[in-house]
Amino acid sequence: MSSANFVDFKDVWLAYNDELLAQGHYAVEAIDLQVRQGEFIAIVGPSGCGKSTFMKLATGLRMPSKGTVHIAGAPVTGPLKISGMAFQAPSLLPWRTTVDNVLLPLEIVEPYRSNYKQKRAEYEERARALLRKVGLGGYEDQFPWQLSGGMQQRASICRALIHEPQMLLLDEPFGALDAFTREELWCILRDLWTEQKFNVILVTHDLRESVFLADTVYVMSKSPGRFVVRREIDLPRPRDLEITYTPKFTDIVHELRGHIGAMRKSGTEVAQ
Repeated sequence: MSSANFVDFKDVWLAYNDELLAQGHYAVEAIDLQVRQGEFIAIVGPSGCGKSTFMKLATGLRMPSKGTVHIAGAPVTGPLKISGMAFQAPSLLPWRTTVDNVLLPLEIVEPYRSNYKQKRAEYEERARALLRKVGLGGYEDQFPWQLSGGMQQRASICRALIHEPQMLLLDEPFGALDAFTREELWCILRDLWTEQKFNVILVTHDLRESVFLADTVYVMSKSPGRFVVRREIDLPRPRDLEITYTPKFTDIVHELRGHIGAMRKSGTEVAQ
């Protein structure tokens, strides 16, 4: 991994409007975060702590009230074209087939949009190859309503990756799935990341998920959100699901759970 920081937040604060800013009411405050090129980070914390707000800042959908955000060495001034996103709800368009849903970003994002008609066949083969990679071979021409929830989420991740983004942002992507499907998708995401080494920012409530997938886990405090714990996950890679049953893995999960539990009880920050 390169030592260069791909994501760099310096003392970032965000209030959602001028009135809240004047009152000093921030959604997130004093965010300092440096993420290496190719690093996989996870953010955990109580509901409403500002995790999704952080994601909006990282994608350029929101500008900070104070502080600076740099991604890939450039200041963020608006929505980023170099990122892909997937959410808890797959939000596939019901009138488009699976492969056409995956192709959607290439119809919208430059430089692909300008060449879309000429290169449609090439782009479609790329989408079909990606769908096969996540186990959706044979389902490319089905409609979303013909797919299970887990299959829809796989298609959603393919859609987020089809334009080969440098950064993938995942907001509770597996939260609505059963435990077996969730773990299967952990492994699919692990394999895609291992192969392509894009940056990943994963927001999740699932501590096991964060420890299994991430290089580093950050715990966010109750609103106004700030990072209060940074935990490097010193488990060897590649990680198989068997590691989730080991004492070391369980100890890290319990440690993170303890930090969040302490915040809930006291309402105060946890020391790093």
